[in-house]
Amino acid sequence: MRPHVMQALDNWRMNWNDQQLAAQEAFTAAFPALSTSDPRCQCFGPTLRWATPGEGSGKACLDDHGRATIEFEDVPKSALGKAMEEVWGVNWFDEGPGGFAQAEPGQYSYEDELTYAEYYVDVLANGLTSFSISYVKIEDIVTILDELEQALAEHRKA
Repeated sequence: MRPHVMQALDNWRMNWNDQQLAAQEAFTAAFPALSTSDPRCQCFGPTLRWATPGEGSGKACLDDHGRATIEFEDVPKSALGKAMEEVWGVNWFDEGPGGFAQAEPGQYSYEDELTYAEYYVDVLANGLTSFSISYVKIEDIVTILDELEQALAEHRKA
């Protein structure tokens, strides 16, 4: 490879790494429970994890195309419902007019054919949820993380 091409590629790699670090900083600013980088998951990019008793656990990661994914488990239904309502309103996923905070146990999903984003929510009978939002823009994940953090803060006070 010619030297100027090697230099250009090296510059791109450095900028890519900086972008990944900036995305991680945005994730942790929005949702401070996410810990420092963990071994990479199947996304092949940086992975942050969290676990807080009574609030849930999960991960946020970046894939090698710069798209973000979150997978959370055992999150209180009321907190997820509040966050989802703030971001999307209610009944986007056919969960009913009360949103996820009042949704019946079951699986709800939405797949965006235009962007290939995937949204899956499992509402459990015990009042908890598991959900994943995959292959979306960094700012979309940061938005839901911020709303979820605020909803969990309210949940902590209750």
